[in-house]
Amino acid sequence: MELEIVLGIILVLNILFAIIIVFVERKNPTAALAWLMVLFFLPPIGFLLYLIFGQNYTRQKMFAVKEKDDRILRAIFEEQHRDLVDRTYRFSNPDAEPYRDTIFALLQSNRAFLTEYNQVDLYTDGREMFDALFAAIRGARHHIHLEYFIINNDDLGRAIVGALAEKAREGVEVRLLFDALGTRAGGGSKEAFHELTDAGGKIGVFFPSIYRLNYRNHRKIAIIDGTVGFIGGFNIGDEYLGIGAMGYWRDTAIRIAGAAVYLLQLRFFLDWHFATEEELEATGQYFPEIEGLGATPVQIVSGGPDTRWNPIKEGYLKLINSARESVYIQTPYFIPDDSVSDALRLSALSGVDVRVMVPCKPDHPFVYWATLSFIGDLLDSGVRAYTYDNGFIHAKTIVIDGKAGSVGSANWDVRSFRLNFEANAVFYDSSVGSEMKRRFEQDLTVCTEITAERYRARSRRVRFKESISRLFSPLG
Repeated sequence: MELEIVLGIILVLNILFAIIIVFVERKNPTAALAWLMVLFFLPPIGFLLYLIFGQNYTRQKMFAVKEKDDRILRAIFEEQHRDLVDRTYRFSNPDAEPYRDTIFALLQSNRAFLTEYNQVDLYTDGREMFDALFAAIRGARHHIHLEYFIINNDDLGRAIVGALAEKAREGVEVRLLFDALGTRAGGGSKEAFHELTDAGGKIGVFFPSIYRLNYRNHRKIAIIDGTVGFIGGFNIGDEYLGIGAMGYWRDTAIRIAGAAVYLLQLRFFLDWHFATEEELEATGQYFPEIEGLGATPVQIVSGGPDTRWNPIKEGYLKLINSARESVYIQTPYFIPDDSVSDALRLSALSGVDVRVMVPCKPDHPFVYWATLSFIGDLLDSGVRAYTYDNGFIHAKTIVIDGKAGSVGSANWDVRSFRLNFEANAVFYDSSVGSEMKRRFEQDLTVCTEITAERYRARSRRVRFKESISRLFSPLG
């Protein structure tokens, strides 16, 4: 009798959640159908899964403060917006001109101001990237702002915290923002940062609930003295140095010196305010005068559940559609929606050299098998796909014609497009683009191509794993 009562309660809860999914949340139809299947075909656990992964209906209330904060950016972009509309804006680097429409679209949808005269340095190896980050930290004179999804309590994590604590003891303002779930999963916690807080540094915890897998702060950015910034795919942990079960870690990040750092600083200000309620004042110490010594135009594009549209995905689409020669993508997770799949397929059918590089082994098996199924859909259209065999590839990049592209934290999946807070740097410069293209082609030497013949020859066991993983890939 008690079992019947429990099952009855579960049934009522599942019906309630189904009503919320259809009439309140107004999810994407594919995601809605997937959730309805879970609720009605797995009733004992469906409502538990929904409590952990679902419940998007509260996000407008949860992130109202962030959305209000983000409005302060609008005034900054009004003049550039007007100039782009009137076609009077003249780019310092002519490489940006063919992408005027992309620049304008990102400005419109995300208030992603275009900054020029940036110096951009590319890192694809963890040791080189962290050497540069440590050097920037040691040279800090006024403030250090770090925002990462994962900060592990391991050798690299402790070294970063120790370096930050040393600067805090020197009187430098240090603020460290991390995601509660990501850092807890990586072995970190508030207790791991005592050395920093005891030295006078501050920590912020983004979205302290660790029981919700959605709405995580997946960004990876650093700002030093308002003049140097880092953005990319590297978190802070030993595995990002190639120490661990995944082997060599192939990732991508860039170091920026120039006005784009202002946009990284603003992004940090808004996220820090949301997480800690401390409102930082936009003074000259945080936004010092910067003499642009580079030639790279850069937009910083942010996405998340607090944005009306999907600006990072839309930026990817605009870049793909602008391609005339090549589209090269690197991503650990490839679960595109129909719009992205169609854009890649049409680009390949138009004669563009479209290539996608994914890992040869999974860190998340469910996502890995779903990735292979979506890769398989594109092969017949001429898209070429490769598995990276020299360890694990974690880079989240696209490069178009060797002239423009994006580096950041956003994977090519529905979680990054709709559910996590992400940040990417979009650049328009053939010098950076050609270097990214060269490194992609260098990576091809340690890859295996997934040909249509090879894909069709996969075993029934693999086909079953793909089918099940793909079925539940829209959940969220």
